[in-house]
Amino acid sequence: MRERLAPFLPVPLVVKNADGSFGYDYERPKSIGKVRGFAGPFGVFVRSYAFIRAYGPSLKEMSELAVLNANYLLALLRDAYDLPYDRLCMHEFVLSAQTLKKEHGVTALDVAKRLMDYGFHPPTVYFPLVVKEALMIEPTETEARETLDAFAEAMLAIAREAAEHPELPKEAPRTTVVRRLDEVKAAKRAVVRYRFAEHPDLRDDATPVAVEAPKGV
Repeated sequence: MRERLAPFLPVPLVVKNADGSFGYDYERPKSIGKVRGFAGPFGVFVRSYAFIRAYGPSLKEMSELAVLNANYLLALLRDAYDLPYDRLCMHEFVLSAQTLKKEHGVTALDVAKRLMDYGFHPPTVYFPLVVKEALMIEPTETEARETLDAFAEAMLAIAREAAEHPELPKEAPRTTVVRRLDEVKAAKRAVVRYRFAEHPDLRDDATPVAVEAPKGV
């Protein structure tokens, strides 16, 4: 911030007092005013602070485990999926299903849905947007090696299925209570509250909707 623009900063401004303490300065007559709730999402800050206070010195070890787990999974999966960033990662890494889609018609969304049949919550898909058919995987520090191995085997099995039986991931999930949803219809005909007896039934609604490609495709 250039000095000549400082008088216009939003209030309150955090300032250092003469005694070395810090406080809020609301007396800024040229200020543009408030642009949002100053304290931000306070509940999130409290949970973060409580987490840091609870684990203290262990945070360093937890961070190291998160990085180790991510790089371990990356090493197991790098040959079965495209690797847009071929380097050591931090706590998460990005794979791509671009080759699976090109050769077998199996998308990142198909991979994510098929993972549910193997008992795993799907990772973030189609993000970051600069990676086509992106799968962003973040194992965290809490998973045991046995869980990581099981997840990796599921991902490898899905890659094999894409080549040998592509209908399996394309029609997934098969074992969940609710099968694959029409995500285009869900986006175009959003029902954001349950109205019990008056709740609309759109299962047989054949009204056409414009099909949009997933982000990152």
